[in-house]
Amino acid sequence: MTHPSTCSGNIGWGFNAASVLQNAGEADLVQRTILAGEGDLGIGGALLVNTGQHTGRSPKDKFIVARSSIIDDIWTDENQTMCPKSFQRLSSDFRDYIVDKGMYSQDLFTGSLESNRASVRVVTELAWHSLFIRHMLRHPRREELETFEPEYLIVDCPGFKADPEVHGCRSSTVVALDLERRLVLIGGTAYAGEIKKSVFTILNYLLPLKGMVSMHCSANHAKLNPSDSAIFFGLSGTGKTTLSSDRGRTLVGDDEHVWCDEGIFNIEGGCYAKTIDLDPEAEPDIYATTGMFGTVVENMVYDPATRELDFSDASITQNTRCAYPLHYIPGASSTGTAGQPKNVFMLTCDVFGVLPPIARLSQAQAAYHFLSGFTSKIGGTEQGVVKPQPVFSSCFGKPFLPLAPEVYGRLFRERIAGSDANCWLVNTGWTGGGIGEGSRMPIKFTRLLLEAAMDGKLNQVEYGKDPNFGFGIPESVVGVPREILDPKRTWGDRNAYMDTARKVATMFARNFDGLAASVDDEVRAAAIGVN
Repeated sequence: MTHPSTCSGNIGWGFNAASVLQNAGEADLVQRTILAGEGDLGIGGALLVNTGQHTGRSPKDKFIVARSSIIDDIWTDENQTMCPKSFQRLSSDFRDYIVDKGMYSQDLFTGSLESNRASVRVVTELAWHSLFIRHMLRHPRREELETFEPEYLIVDCPGFKADPEVHGCRSSTVVALDLERRLVLIGGTAYAGEIKKSVFTILNYLLPLKGMVSMHCSANHAKLNPSDSAIFFGLSGTGKTTLSSDRGRTLVGDDEHVWCDEGIFNIEGGCYAKTIDLDPEAEPDIYATTGMFGTVVENMVYDPATRELDFSDASITQNTRCAYPLHYIPGASSTGTAGQPKNVFMLTCDVFGVLPPIARLSQAQAAYHFLSGFTSKIGGTEQGVVKPQPVFSSCFGKPFLPLAPEVYGRLFRERIAGSDANCWLVNTGWTGGGIGEGSRMPIKFTRLLLEAAMDGKLNQVEYGKDPNFGFGIPESVVGVPREILDPKRTWGDRNAYMDTARKVATMFARNFDGLAASVDDEVRAAAIGVN
């Protein structure tokens, strides 16, 4: 248990506010949010908030400060940079902005493995943002708080408006990361996910330099057996949270993990789940969190009288979400750690409907698909994305990679070779045709296939080879209709299927052209198999 305190306003890094409420707990922050008019109290004590103009991340407004000590390492093909002089002016203006304000501060850890965690101080303008990040990261013990020294500072001010001409940015919204000075400034957006993903970007820079793979994935392990673990890669909305939150297994975490010599560990201490069309039967545990005390419910439409949530109403955004501590999921891991993965699942939301519900990958094919990261951006996760769009997102986390993909790809290849994990490609997107013609892959069959893989049953079945992508497709799986296993059987027009499959295979090949020189011969051979 921790007790909040109000300090004089000295935050560190030269920042001072009129006052700073430090390490306030959940009940205090819920009360302050309501009193400040930032949100409403929902059923069960959930906190109902609206993020305003920004209902998703703003990747075009994210910048890394181009300091000489780090710029040679940064993947500048995909990361926008800000000159140090512009960042200095931005920092100065942030300092002026908060100097007469009351702010909220949380001192937190990233990483459940004590030997590989980082300390971060997150200072926010809004009370509910402080609650959000308190859910997302890990709480120091009382004795650790007494000697807490933050290695990183994040200052989050939705009310601050950047000036592109002065601050070297694109708009009034800015997310600027100074990796050398260990300072992050977020302004002009109330979308809380920017804070969470800034932390992830920092660790995606630091951890690979130590030989560890930082991963955009969820993870679970067998009940009472942490050595039997599985990881689930995927962009937001492709099923990471839903499929890893399985009552038959122990949830390690739903979004960000690290693979190291000891096994895997969760970066976070909470979950950030999409709620659009959330099904109480298919996803009972996540659904239940929306009525629990302190859960932050973002951008959901609700009845103003009863506070009943409308899970199907996307009039505000498709990207409706809830944030809650990990222990709200029954039986979730108390340690946030597990052993070396026995199964690696890559979740792809195929909007073309040509990929099977599950395919077996060789290690070289797994490295190829990891670097390719074929999936779809789901509506609302980024500003301007309205409906699912096919995309190649390297390492299933391209927006959060400060280093080049081959850095993460090499480390991933080494880890799967060292663990001898079974690797699978799982299509949670469309079957029987693309959007407008086919239908979404039934989640009940996806769950059965994942269970069969993790139980070892898929190691005992016959496989056919996909003619376009070269991976193995199981001939039969108990409980799953045989026709759904092979995508061409689900299409009414076989010729249309083959034409579309060849088109997607060509997209794969073109996307990989720029990466082929950086991989080994086996991975290049796997790429050639996609034709």
